[in-house]
Amino acid sequence: MVWGVGSWRDMGPLLCLETPLTGDRYLSILSDHLHSFMSIVHFEGFRRFQQDNATPYESRVATKWLQEYSSDFRHFHWPPKFPDMSINEDIRDALLHAIEKRSPPPRTPVDLLTALKDEWCEFPPRYLQTLVESMPHRFASLLRARGGGRHDIKNLYQFFLALQCMLKNTIVSK
Repeated sequence: MVWGVGSWRDMGPLLCLETPLTGDRYLSILSDHLHSFMSIVHFEGFRRFQQDNATPYESRVATKWLQEYSSDFRHFHWPPKFPDMSINEDIRDALLHAIEKRSPPPRTPVDLLTALKDEWCEFPPRYLQTLVESMPHRFASLLRARGGGRHDIKNLYQFFLALQCMLKNTIVSK
């Protein structure tokens, strides 16, 4: 399993997690990797952090840490039971596609991790920006599929246009 972080401006570290992710392990990732990445990428101060609702992310120790550092950055909460429209799956798929195209393919776990990190570093900032910009259309499509009316779709689209402006200063992790 891997954990990575990226922002509107740059891709951050990609970590190999050799053990299952727990709240305590996630806490060490936040303190060792997220905080320094945010300080470098968003040095001018307007910092936000968004994550999904995975159990370790919502652990008591991780939540406490995020509250402790709320003066350094704001935590954008992904609503509970929200349709999983996260861009993380797109990033994962792009990484897997890039790995499949490698010649020769990675043959060992170490080769695979090296290839993943190489491909991760090759993502241009525009790739993540394009995914963030696609969010209003994704949600509008989901709402249409669930029978949402034209008024609902317009309101949702306007909400996500405003959200895009905020996400330009947001760190996204998975």
